[in-house]
Amino acid sequence: MKILHVLDHSIPLHSGYTFRTAAILREQHRLGWETFHLTSPKQGAVDADEEDVDGLHFYRTRYRPGTLPGLGEWGLMGALTRRLEAVAREVQPDVLHAHSPVLNALPALRVGRRLGIPVVYEVRAFWEDAAVDHGTSREHGLRYRMTRGFESYVFRRVDHVTTICEGLRRDIVARGIPQDCVTVIPNAVDAEAFRLGGAPDAELKAQLGLANARVLGFIGSFYAYEGLDLLLEAFPRIRAQAPDVRILLVGGGPQAERLQEQARRLGIAEQVVFAGRVPHDQVQRYYDLVDLLVYPRHSMRLTELVTPLKPLEAMAQGRLLVASDVGGHQELIRHGETGWLFPADDPGALADTVLDTLAREPEWDAVRAAGRRFVEQERTWARSVARYQAIYERLRGVVEPAHAR
Repeated sequence: MKILHVLDHSIPLHSGYTFRTAAILREQHRLGWETFHLTSPKQGAVDADEEDVDGLHFYRTRYRPGTLPGLGEWGLMGALTRRLEAVAREVQPDVLHAHSPVLNALPALRVGRRLGIPVVYEVRAFWEDAAVDHGTSREHGLRYRMTRGFESYVFRRVDHVTTICEGLRRDIVARGIPQDCVTVIPNAVDAEAFRLGGAPDAELKAQLGLANARVLGFIGSFYAYEGLDLLLEAFPRIRAQAPDVRILLVGGGPQAERLQEQARRLGIAEQVVFAGRVPHDQVQRYYDLVDLLVYPRHSMRLTELVTPLKPLEAMAQGRLLVASDVGGHQELIRHGETGWLFPADDPGALADTVLDTLAREPEWDAVRAAGRRFVEQERTWARSVARYQAIYERLRGVVEPAHAR
């Protein structure tokens, strides 16, 4: 079976998007499928039309944007359509598999219909909602409504829709798409790639000013929807009852300066360590410093609908975690069994849940084991990617593939 994946961007760029993609492709290879991979112009400037990265071969799309305002997306889709048609004629796939955003789906739909190749569209998030959080779009504004309209247009015309979680599936079905045309391929992790949490590096802990402290931690990108402002707001209440507790924030992003200013304003700057971005091969050392990971996402469409990867990675390592009860977290975390949930957007509830969790030390080993077991039994890439097989095999009979003509 030949699958041509159409991607926004890929490794060597690092993001949750590229990590999910690489995991899917490697698991499909293990199933014996032949995969091909084309990235859109959003990969950025490229030096060659093709590139090998970590054992995966990528076709790239060269693109020089025009100068007329407002035409960037149309030019991007035009370049991707031309490149996709050329690659499809070369590799003759059985299925075109376009991944979010809709800027990839529309070219795939056009090329698929032109060449008689069935099209799968994988929705990883509604990018109009992410744009609202990033401040590049206004909820229900013109750009928001246009993007949402294009998504619905594609849903009605592709041969099958896949998505990453139940929240997104429900939203897609609510737009009039038949339930049997939408399949959840959930986020997962390679459990074997994560070792159970090790002992903290005493030298690193002292270097960061965390010696003799219990550590609340977050490791990831500092976006507004992650709710790290709530963690800082809750901290004075936590500190009043647990003065040995500190916060470790590892990473960076658009909210970094604002969070640092908030810590200074709250008078907690000395108890909050901003470690910055660290090399990928050093991340484990920082995880090992954390006693309790905190994921305080705000409640909004994006977080209610979409499941994140970070809690799964934490559970795979046998970590303890506290998270807001947004829909994306509720699909992953069983309160009191694999972690603890608190009412979203309530810093007082966050503080109380953290304090209660820290007081439940006799239960910690059972919760760690339950989280790891959940990942091993329900959220491995082998289990998730196997769900594609029935979709692909059914679609191979829908239309005659290009290479059979």
